Amino acid sequence: MSLLHNKMTRGLAGLALALGVSNSALAEYRLNFQEPVTAIGHQVYSLHMMIFWICVVIAIVVFGVMFYSMYAHRKSRGAVAADFHENTKLEIIWTIIPFVILISMAIPATSALINYENTADADLTVKITGMQWKWKYEYTGEGEGVKMISALVPEQYNAAQKEGGKGIEKFDPHGDTPYLLTVDHELVLPVGKKVRFLITSDDVIHSWWVPQLATKKDAIPGFVNETWTKIDKPGRYRGDCAELCGKDHAFMPIVVHAVAESDFKTWLADAKTAAAAAAAEAASGKEWSKDELMAKGKEIFTGKGGCFGCHGMNGEGVATFPHLAGAAIANGTDHSAHITTVVHGRPGTAMAAYGNQLNDLELAAVITYERNSWGNTGGIVQPKDIKSAR
Repeated sequence: MSLLHNKMTRGLAGLALALGVSNSALAEYRLNFQEPVTAIGHQVYSLHMMIFWICVVIAIVVFGVMFYSMYAHRKSRGAVAADFHENTKLEIIWTIIPFVILISMAIPATSALINYENTADADLTVKITGMQWKWKYEYTGEGEGVKMISALVPEQYNAAQKEGGKGIEKFDPHGDTPYLLTVDHELVLPVGKKVRFLITSDDVIHSWWVPQLATKKDAIPGFVNETWTKIDKPGRYRGDCAELCGKDHAFMPIVVHAVAESDFKTWLADAKTAAAAAAAEAASGKEWSKDELMAKGKEIFTGKGGCFGCHGMNGEGVATFPHLAGAAIANGTDHSAHITTVVHGRPGTAMAAYGNQLNDLELAAVITYERNSWGNTGGIVQPKDIKSAR
């Protein structure tokens, strides 16, 4: 299979050069699945190849008989159509053969399906929540309190949206920042440990899909689906939302960073410390200065919050989504409507509720940033204002 792949790749590369097509167009060319890195992935791949070759044999036999019959019994050779009705022996044969084929496929397929659905005896549980258009990861058990929002990095979003895909060449498809597959916060998991995923959604239907892990599960509002993985070797494994979920469906990547167990424990301890510090900072009751809030708010707006995706980097609005520059909601001394919209969202629209995504300090900072940027004069919002609005 690999020999055929190499020959076809060289042939296509030659054709591309002859047609003046850049080599980057073939950078991700492949004939088959991505290399699996989990036991269930290898089982699924083996099942896929077995059924593929069964289909190839069936096609050769069926089309072979058809072409031979059409050639050997054509009218120009004087063939006369036979007139017969019922053949018990033939009917038994063409009933038994498909039955045997189906059973030979059903047994390994059932085994793979049972293994795929078996989430028992997990070493770690991670809750995954889909939201327009990013993922929220929450660790349970020994990782309690560690959670993050994972979204496409802004520079790649801008390259796709603002620049019409120009400058794609600066993102190496085989490097650390492949185009449209690079996130600000990766899901870190230990190698060799069974990880159970609880998958749901805050808004519409999403689908969490990482091909090399052979993991794909729908994230449905009001439901919690389960799946699992056990990664064989360290590395970064990338995927996407596999369900059409709205405007930025194409910009909702997934990156799983698998590390050694010792490295994972170190990372988890550091993440817990950082999460505790952030929670204490948000609950400190401190009065934050405008400059402090603006600096933190800009980070949220252009990064973790992903607000720029709908409202634009300069508050100009994207497509049909509202602008913030000069908007009534972001100006004036009354900031209650602005706080309510950001914290609770607007049902029936793409404006998500950020109250369950950001803490009080982060919400106060991003709202302050929106109310004091691009010519807006809306004043300062403090964490205590957010707390009273929840």
